[in-house]
Amino acid sequence: MSEAEANREALIFYTTAGCHLCDVARQVYQSTLNPEYFQVQEIDIADQDGLIERYGVRIPVIQRCQDGAELNWPFDQQALMDFLA
Repeated sequence: MSEAEANREALIFYTTAGCHLCDVARQVYQSTLNPEYFQVQEIDIADQDGLIERYGVRIPVIQRCQDGAELNWPFDQQALMDFLA
């Protein structure tokens, strides 16, 4: 891992296949976040029962890895930037 990669803020995007709102949220974060500063890992909640229980009615959700804080849908670019500030 390069130094630049190590210094990016890690985020998790909880999603699942066929989720229209997840597609919209993905467009929001992809158009807002500079990949030089943010690393987003997408996790499909359908792969783990515990994630389905936790996020099944809440997705899409973006989580900051450093402190576990979560931003629930709906959010726009400004709300995302405020969450990450």
